[in-house]
Amino acid sequence: MTDSAPTIKIDLPPLRDSGPRRARTLMIQGTASDVGKSMLVAGLCRAYARRGLVVRPFKAQNMSNNAAVTTDTDAAPGPDGEQPRGEIGRAQALQARACGVAPSIHMNPVLLKPQSNVGSQVVLRGRALGNCPARVYHEMRQGLMPAVLDSFERLCAEADLVLVEGAGSGAEVYLRDCDITNMHFAERAEVPVVVLGDLDKGGTMASLVGTWLLLDEADRERVVGYIVNKFRGDFSLFEPACETITEITGWPFRGVLRWFEGAGRLPAEDSLALERPAETSGGVLNVAIPRLSRVANFDDMDPLAAEPSVNLRWIQPGEAIPAETDVVILPGSKATRADLDCLRREGWDVDIIAHVRRGGRVVGLCAGYQMLGRVVRDPQGIEGEPGETPGLGLLDIETEIGGDKRLIEIDGHDQRSGCRLTGYEMHMGRTAGAGLERPWLMLDDGQGGVRAEGAISADGRVMGGYVHGIFSGDTFRAHWLDQVGAQAARIDFEARIEAALDALADHCEANLDLDALLTLAR
Repeated sequence: MTDSAPTIKIDLPPLRDSGPRRARTLMIQGTASDVGKSMLVAGLCRAYARRGLVVRPFKAQNMSNNAAVTTDTDAAPGPDGEQPRGEIGRAQALQARACGVAPSIHMNPVLLKPQSNVGSQVVLRGRALGNCPARVYHEMRQGLMPAVLDSFERLCAEADLVLVEGAGSGAEVYLRDCDITNMHFAERAEVPVVVLGDLDKGGTMASLVGTWLLLDEADRERVVGYIVNKFRGDFSLFEPACETITEITGWPFRGVLRWFEGAGRLPAEDSLALERPAETSGGVLNVAIPRLSRVANFDDMDPLAAEPSVNLRWIQPGEAIPAETDVVILPGSKATRADLDCLRREGWDVDIIAHVRRGGRVVGLCAGYQMLGRVVRDPQGIEGEPGETPGLGLLDIETEIGGDKRLIEIDGHDQRSGCRLTGYEMHMGRTAGAGLERPWLMLDDGQGGVRAEGAISADGRVMGGYVHGIFSGDTFRAHWLDQVGAQAARIDFEARIEAALDALADHCEANLDLDALLTLAR
């Protein structure tokens, strides 16, 4: 894709003829981004699933570099017969988990993965179409509506209830004609809407009344009520505001969802969460992660943050990597070369080299692994302008961005340590070089053999690989922590997420009238 009007041909399957819709549907729209839509939908998914309903989440378009691998895709098998995987936003993958089902490309048919300030990679039903400037995507997205509606109807055919999440604010009326994820979608799909306001941000009354003022009459009538989220304190003090909101808008007040203390135990949707990080303290191992400009799949760090022995800190732009750091982790990125420039602009490259000279350790995950090499090349301009960028030179490898995106789930063992290892790969780069002769991991290849993954320096202090989610495996995380001088607690990380989802569902049950909300779904 280029800066001109798109000429790419989008091949869509025939619309599914599923007959009468089986599922009830309800949409949660917000007054702004980050008001808690994803969290509320996840909680409702778990709560209604526990009641015995077949529930599915849906978000027509998501913008996030936190993605998850799905087992289904519209892509044809490769020349070797291998069935490729798809990808969706991690928030919808968490919501699928709350429903007790595997994530599907139809839960998030359009995923935008920002690569610059003005453009994103466009992923349609699990397949990357290419990079697209924002104004070009603005022109082309109505052409994606048939795929969006088809995916939605597929979910409606298999579920009792489909919970739909809007994107950003539903009151961006200047975008309505080309909207595929808020009010235009709600109209086309005939979905009732509940508007969610965020009391923690302030201005809740103005944002809800302002939303009503901006919507046309038909969209106002599609709204069946509003919910106030993230409340702390005595709600009786805010009740007069709700009376005023209802008096002006005519929208019924559907409840208040108080602040959920367990939110930090669930993966965050996007990097907005990193702008207000909750640092951990009291441990013996100091881990620092540079907050890259295009950071991706940063929930790789959540299992380490859960360990009491680990002090984990995201280093913000303008800050230096502390000298007392034991381990620097370079996370994933949607634009490796751009974030190498970010490292150098912030002076973090100097900090990392000095850290290694002092005997410190460095771990690179996916793009972070590529950055540890000698050079990253992008001759086709897949992530930005064509060219090459010197890496940090800490591993004897070179990477070229290109080829088909590798999307694969990993569930096996690290043959070197014997530990069970789970995770996934999601990248377009191909890495070569002498450093691969010392692989970091030896993984099951799924066919009874093993395959080498990643690279490790001769002194064993610098290592990297393409596996995301590597620290989620309890035994592997304990093994790695032991290697770097810390001790793992007895944490079952996957059970921890399940417990957090159950607690979120309990929170929704305690704060909202779920019977009434289900009655609103139609």
